Amino acid sequence: MSSAQDPSPAPRALNRELLDDYCERFSNWGRWGQDDQRGALNYIDEEKVRLAAQLVRRGAVFSLQLPLDDQGPQTGAFGRVNPIHQMVATGTDHVAGRQPYGPGWGFADDSLFLFLQGGSQWDALSHVFRDGRMYNGYPATEVGSQGAARNGIENVPALATRGVLLDVPRALDRASLEPGEAIGPDLLDRVCDAQGVTVGRGDVVLVRTGDMAQRRGRPGWDGYAAGDAPGLSLSSAPWLAEHEVAGVASDTWGIEVRPNEIPGSFQPLHLVLLVSMGLMLGEIWHLDELAEDCAEDGTYEFLLVAPPLVIPGAVGSPVNPQAIK
Repeated sequence: MSSAQDPSPAPRALNRELLDDYCERFSNWGRWGQDDQRGALNYIDEEKVRLAAQLVRRGAVFSLQLPLDDQGPQTGAFGRVNPIHQMVATGTDHVAGRQPYGPGWGFADDSLFLFLQGGSQWDALSHVFRDGRMYNGYPATEVGSQGAARNGIENVPALATRGVLLDVPRALDRASLEPGEAIGPDLLDRVCDAQGVTVGRGDVVLVRTGDMAQRRGRPGWDGYAAGDAPGLSLSSAPWLAEHEVAGVASDTWGIEVRPNEIPGSFQPLHLVLLVSMGLMLGEIWHLDELAEDCAEDGTYEFLLVAPPLVIPGAVGSPVNPQAIK
């Protein structure tokens, strides 16, 4: 602990030099073997899951998924659009006699076109590259037109662990954070203290900013997707590394603060968390109902069950996370 005679060092400038330092210092490449494709999920062992299951006391279940419909936040950024749900066969077809499958028998069928990262989703470890490499040093060229030969989302067929909600605006007695407002390590500690919760090895941390609640329902979600947003600061990387978390999810479109803190950069924290640390990142998670319940009962930890879809070679996946208390 620092004393008056031994003051804490001044925060380092958020620049490319610091980014490069974080990428190297917090790298997990090779930590779990040269063939590892799970990254920080290796922090979750059977004992972690067993203890997480003991957090279920009331039987209350909260879905953290945004509906997959045409009312989502996507407005064309990165070429993404909201899901398109189409009916292939209907009850009206049946009644009209257009289903000749036997006396009195009819059915309905449908399809869904969607961008795998257009709604509530997980980023796979093959989603982002730094200098031609992805997590664990695999070449970016391993991700081609047929999908990801390495670090695809199928390497995460199951995911259950302790979840911890950090409701940042509530801890500050505010409705939401503002776009461009960064969440650094001191604020993360402050929220943990306010909520009486600790973050530990193998946890998935859910960071609520209130941004989704403020913008959802406005025309075009008021620039939510790919726009300016509150979020994690680059300076939060050491905090996440020291706590050995397995993943981070948020109610924003990209986890980290926008505008980005390093001029000329794009999502620099992704380079540290996804590429170097191998951390699962969840974006566009609906955390408001869970946050209300946590505020009511004062319990901000729960069993989190949040496996992605098993899509071989995919660089991301929709998810319907379940927080169970």
